[in-house]
Amino acid sequence: MHDIAAGRVAVWATAWLSGRASYDAALDALLGDTAHRVVGLPGTDEAVPLGWALSALRGLGERRLRLVLPVPGDTRGIPALPALVAAALESGQAAVGERVALVPEDLGPEAVSWTAVDLAAAPPVPPAVEGNLRAVSGELDLAVGDAARTLVALDLARWNPEVPALLAGLARTVRAPGLPADHEPLALSVLGRAQRLSQVLDLAMADAPGAAVTHAQAAARDDALRPLADAVRHATVAAYNWVPR
Repeated sequence: MHDIAAGRVAVWATAWLSGRASYDAALDALLGDTAHRVVGLPGTDEAVPLGWALSALRGLGERRLRLVLPVPGDTRGIPALPALVAAALESGQAAVGERVALVPEDLGPEAVSWTAVDLAAAPPVPPAVEGNLRAVSGELDLAVGDAARTLVALDLARWNPEVPALLAGLARTVRAPGLPADHEPLALSVLGRAQRLSQVLDLAMADAPGAAVTHAQAAARDDALRPLADAVRHATVAAYNWVPR
């Protein structure tokens, strides 16, 4: 969950559509050194560059894209089109507007393919419930504390010695880079913490080679990490989807 391509597209497309960022600034932030192509965009018959798609969003009448991070059992925010739901679950992320949804597929370190899904035939989606930044920050605090105590009891440091150092460093404020200049500082801080906690989750869920991890230990670890994974997901969505009021 470290690099959320759909989050970057959602936040910068929204900034561009609302006049908070120029087209060039949005495109520079989105592209970097990576090639992006979009297939399935309404009104097109072949793959188009992401910059072309960014311009087309305004022509389609889009006003905002929202990041959605679906997981099995929780696809809220994804319009109920079976192909879209399946693609978003496989990707783990989507940028969803009122007219079109964009689902990324990582093709390697230098290329991303986006599938655009026309939402004209989709049933109405209930208004998104977007977490308050302070609430999701508090949820992160609680989840970190609970998970840390359980992981210490499970002697996780023996499996992955990097985890305790990452958890100990969470008190230091780290702001996520690469978001619009007017983005809320608290959102940057929440996203920075969520990104670091994603590293904790990756390490904690990867059994060290040769480690003697029993089925019961692995199950207890997974149970301990589930609330933390949910908190990271909620915080990431809230941080990327913040807009000025």
